[in-house]
Amino acid sequence: MSQSPLLEVRHLRVEFPTRRGTLLALDDVSFSIAPGEILGVVGESGAGKSLTGSAIIGLLEPPGRIAAGEICLDGRRIDNLSQSEMRRVRGRQIGAIFQDPLTSLNPLYTIGHQLVETIRTHLPLSGVQARERAIDLLRQTGIPAPEARIDQYPHQFSGGMRQRVVIALALAAEPRLIVADEPTTALDVSIQAQIIALLRRLAREHGAAVMLVTHDMGVIAETCDRVAVMYAGRVVEIGPVQQVIHHPAHPYTQGLMGSIPAMDDDRERLAQIDGAMPRLNAIPPGCAFNPRCGQVMPRCMRERPDLMEAQATRAACWLHDAGAVA
Repeated sequence: MSQSPLLEVRHLRVEFPTRRGTLLALDDVSFSIAPGEILGVVGESGAGKSLTGSAIIGLLEPPGRIAAGEICLDGRRIDNLSQSEMRRVRGRQIGAIFQDPLTSLNPLYTIGHQLVETIRTHLPLSGVQARERAIDLLRQTGIPAPEARIDQYPHQFSGGMRQRVVIALALAAEPRLIVADEPTTALDVSIQAQIIALLRRLAREHGAAVMLVTHDMGVIAETCDRVAVMYAGRVVEIGPVQQVIHHPAHPYTQGLMGSIPAMDDDRERLAQIDGAMPRLNAIPPGCAFNPRCGQVMPRCMRERPDLMEAQATRAACWLHDAGAVA
């Protein structure tokens, strides 16, 4: 996209100090998202997807800390803000949607109370105006009879409806960036499709940048403009979603795509990636994927590749190093 990025993550490094030494959880993660663009972040459990989102919204669990790199929102650096400054950014400029809506909603207050409080914290509206906006948000997110339901409590909503309320909360102050962490995992397929359509509409109509964290490639294919594939705390491939799905350049991405069943596929068995992702305290030297890679070369054991041009995407793999021979 020709627009300048709304979010820029540069060389992000997140560490967890422990008694036995420091665990490196995110290592040199860089990407950007333009206004109106949806970037999918995909990978196995433990790859660092959710941690990247938490670092961006300033909600890293202690003792986790950003040890290096920068996070810039609309040209302004936000990773070095104080907690009170970050609280003002969160909600007003960054909306967060989490996997479990119950962690985002207070069971003691009505949906309307929580929405109105959030709106009035960030926008200069009266109580009446804020309530009107809350009802409108519930309507936008597909909640029927919002005028009646606004005065109900979270336990009176189904899981899918609660997730819509969480999305309404995330949108309450018209944020420029939305970080959505597995927003559709607990939902059935029809509700999932509606939530995906809603996220796409937000990006298109409101020019919001969306970072969508998921392990579901179907959701990525349906929703995103670009996709970043993570492995062991690093981005191993990033590019336009159709290119990454149909012409993956990194052996790990190839394995991920090969493990997805297709409707017109008559294979007896799906491809699988042998082994498991390394623990944070046992990441191998060189390319972290080398113990599981079928195309491993001696160089992969020694040197860690950075992202490099690989056809239409960028991949961190020595197979694409045009100027070298293994």
